[in-house]
Amino acid sequence: MAPRRAAALRDGGVSLRDHLITSAAALIAERGTAGLTVRDIARAASVAVGVLYNHFADKEELLALALHEHVRSVGERLGPPAAGGTLAEDLRAFVVHALDVHAAILPAFAGLVGQPEVFARFDALPDPLAGGRGLHDELAARLRVERDRGRVAAGTDVDAVATLVVGACHELVLPRLYRSPATPVEVPPGYVDALVETVLNGIAPR
Repeated sequence: MAPRRAAALRDGGVSLRDHLITSAAALIAERGTAGLTVRDIARAASVAVGVLYNHFADKEELLALALHEHVRSVGERLGPPAAGGTLAEDLRAFVVHALDVHAAILPAFAGLVGQPEVFARFDALPDPLAGGRGLHDELAARLRVERDRGRVAAGTDVDAVATLVVGACHELVLPRLYRSPATPVEVPPGYVDALVETVLNGIAPR
């Protein structure tokens, strides 16, 4: 990167390291991670390839940070799920939101199958969704509030419920990592409503 450009980044409050992460995240959003090279990232950031290694230990660190930024951006773009309705409406809105998030980030993760070191570094970072809490903890927190209000049974294990709901979203989306991630995710008719009804009403006979 030319010294003038580097100075402009510093003056604007954006470090060269952050610029590189942002550039890599933009590439991930545009084309995914499959086949993404250090040279591609350097070209997008308008720097020499060697500059990247002045700011990151290796390509895997940069990819993990860029993937983290990409997922955070997706979550921010989609916004939080609606709240303030009935318990069923709010839970349904959360499930739809979680499915949208997973479908949006799927192509990026698909390109990293077979690169466990990138996944390990990504997992070591704070959760990029729901303001750092992640979808599971966000839903558990919402259900905890509802339990305190009396709209959820007093003995409900809200963490178990959150695991069931988020796991159902994973089950629908994540297997596509190994099949056809480029194909749009199709939610089966009635899937969301059936999940919400099962969570609210349970499976034991009345």
